[in-house]
Amino acid sequence: MGKNFSIATVSLLLLLASTNAGQVFNVKSYGAKPNGDITQALTQAWKAACAVAGSKVVISTGAYELGPVTLLGPCKGAIEFNLQGTLQSPSDVESFKGKDGWVVFEKIDSLTVSGGGVFDGKGQTAWQKNNCAKESNCDKLPMNIRFNFITNSIVQDITSKDSKFFHINLLECKNLQFQHVTITAPADSPNTDGIHIGRSSQINITNANIGTGDDCISIGDGNHDIIINQVTCGPGHGISVGSLGKYENEQPVSGIRVIGSTFINTDNGVRIKTWPASPVGTASDMHFENITMKNVANPILIDQNYCPNKQCSNESPSKVKISNVSFKDIRGTSSTQEAVKFICSKSVPCQQVVVANIDLTYKEGGSTTSTCVNVQPTASGKQNPPACT
Repeated sequence: MGKNFSIATVSLLLLLASTNAGQVFNVKSYGAKPNGDITQALTQAWKAACAVAGSKVVISTGAYELGPVTLLGPCKGAIEFNLQGTLQSPSDVESFKGKDGWVVFEKIDSLTVSGGGVFDGKGQTAWQKNNCAKESNCDKLPMNIRFNFITNSIVQDITSKDSKFFHINLLECKNLQFQHVTITAPADSPNTDGIHIGRSSQINITNANIGTGDDCISIGDGNHDIIINQVTCGPGHGISVGSLGKYENEQPVSGIRVIGSTFINTDNGVRIKTWPASPVGTASDMHFENITMKNVANPILIDQNYCPNKQCSNESPSKVKISNVSFKDIRGTSSTQEAVKFICSKSVPCQQVVVANIDLTYKEGGSTTSTCVNVQPTASGKQNPPACT
């Protein structure tokens, strides 16, 4: 995977370099003014830029109101969305008319999103209408940024703030990199996942700073070759594979790497979660390494009985098969005495689970503990808490 990924990365950088010398389409040339609504101006600028190879759409410094937009490809060639200012979403959910995305990039190859600007989702009012904790079939609120069917692209030096729902959502993307991305929302903002990855491959997230009210990064079904490196997570619910097994016809997950990351005051650390009474599925080749925990609850967790807010029947076990998983060189402090918890399915017990060089101390003093159900992990190196082999 590493060799193929590096070749793809080099090709991506060479391909995107062509945007540096291209034609510039500033939204001000289409009537955009600071503190005004630029929905029409951005739509027109994007359409014109998309028809020119190696183009750049520029939103200069300042604050701009923006309604829901879909920036659609395919384009003539490489294209850059350069946001230097702050885009402000409508506060009211009604203005979205049922749409689940605010800024949607769709069917584009060789896209760059950059500029140091801010996508401000203005989510405070919408969070009060979020009833997903009580209703499993709740209405989904708009996400700040959606990347649908994006290939060979890079997102760098942007901030997503206070999304009404997920901040960034990926659907069927390939060879997409995130670098120096900041995502921020209050710890009590519901369902504000930082980056949710769905049915995508060759996704690389590096040097990101994410603090939200839900998972900093969540990896859904159908994902392959995902690298998460040097991410700082907190507040939030940690970095999660899953939840998996809630729906029929979910696709396998494989090739997940979480490396060199830091978790601060999060509700979980690194986590794999599947629903009970699930359809058959698989999740394999998942590795978590060189990670620092600072006052983290449930630092290392496999939960195959995941059922938030009692929204499911857990009478029958999960049928998602988890295998070839490792947790190595994980250290720091746990806010829960139980620092390592593996609750695997009795129907398809976890296999090939490795724990190596674990050193997690309980913040209140005393020893941390570990729990293992339907799994026999292989342990090596330091084991604090003692491995439950």
